[in-house]
Amino acid sequence: MFSDRPQHSLWEVLRIVCSGRMLVALLMGFSSGLPLLLTGSVLQAWMTQEGVDLGTIGLVALVGLPYTLKFAWAPLLDRFTLVARLGRRRGWLLLSQVLLMLAIAGISLTHPAQSPLGVAFAALLVTFFSASQDIVIDAYRRESLADEEQGLGASLAVNGYRVGMLLASGGGLILADHIPFPAVYLLMAATMLVGILTTLFCLEPAVMAGTPKTLHEAIVQPFLEYFSRQDAVLILLFIMLYKLGDIMASNMTTPFFLDLGFSKTEIGTVVKLFGFWAIVSGGLLGGVLMLRLGIYRSLWLFGILQAVSISSLAVLAELGHNVVGLATVVIFENLSFGMGTSAYVAFMASLTNKRFTATQYALLSSLMGIPRVIVAAPTGYLAAYLGWEGFFLLCTLIAIPGLWLLTRFKVWMVQESEAPSPSLSGATK
Repeated sequence: MFSDRPQHSLWEVLRIVCSGRMLVALLMGFSSGLPLLLTGSVLQAWMTQEGVDLGTIGLVALVGLPYTLKFAWAPLLDRFTLVARLGRRRGWLLLSQVLLMLAIAGISLTHPAQSPLGVAFAALLVTFFSASQDIVIDAYRRESLADEEQGLGASLAVNGYRVGMLLASGGGLILADHIPFPAVYLLMAATMLVGILTTLFCLEPAVMAGTPKTLHEAIVQPFLEYFSRQDAVLILLFIMLYKLGDIMASNMTTPFFLDLGFSKTEIGTVVKLFGFWAIVSGGLLGGVLMLRLGIYRSLWLFGILQAVSISSLAVLAELGHNVVGLATVVIFENLSFGMGTSAYVAFMASLTNKRFTATQYALLSSLMGIPRVIVAAPTGYLAAYLGWEGFFLLCTLIAIPGLWLLTRFKVWMVQESEAPSPSLSGATK
């Protein structure tokens, strides 16, 4: 499934961190994160400014469905190669990025007040091409990095993603105070050149033997191959449970901070500023540590830190309105969150068989999003019933089943870490 060998020297770690392939992971992450909020908060701000009613604005959120349904067309990207000269991954990547840039520019030609449906259709094109880009970027990163490099690659990709989101949302809204929204979208479309140039100059990953030759193989074989593995169902359960407590706690932190009497300025300064950099630092630290510890040990260590950081919110509930306590808890929680996310994403990437990377990763990442949707609804009721301390202690306990499942994987993870070389076929069992 993956190599879990913590044998890199400090010099080797620095060499990997500074390599061109890690720069590609960072820039592709940026290209992936940029479009997301252009169809979210930025578009909502434009529609609000134009006087569109709240009901319509809310319905436009449905244009984000391609992000959760991307596994449906991922097999096509595994099966076909558009341009032989570019290769299977770079060909699809270049096409999706060019179309994405045009779609973002296309939003600038719409008129929210006159034709909300036209805006929604343009936004739907953006999310479809953005989701398609995500499919190929995830597959490219899996295939271009060695198994032991997946953690660092994931952390750089996630951090690039966050920078792209920050530029689009924060930068886009700031620009909108000085120039019209259509001009903002044209500038953001031009920024997609970062991803296009990265695609043109990066190297195509080696094609694995046994890649699908028919559409039937591309659709059916990824499922058959995955469910033929040891602990296949438990791995899916682990993916849903590993960050469940963290997700539940994060969903209620803003109401929690407000309830403790913190002002919006205090929350904005501490949570948004310190929290952002703590997540970025945690992701980078997690990626580097994974080169030394391996995936299995990292999942354990970062999972424990996540659980402890959740319980620190219960301590803050006892302290009450204490800015130093808020800053300490936020930094600790976000550092743990960033580290845990790096290991989590690397684990999912390493699970994919390189013959079906796009399809299997799209499936796993869609599954990863299920808890975020399902657990969001009852968290408010739980917090009201249990109180803040009880709620965060419950979230801490919910982190335990995911860690327990890790003990079930130790046998085959250790076996593969002792294998002579990483399996080129990915996660075949």
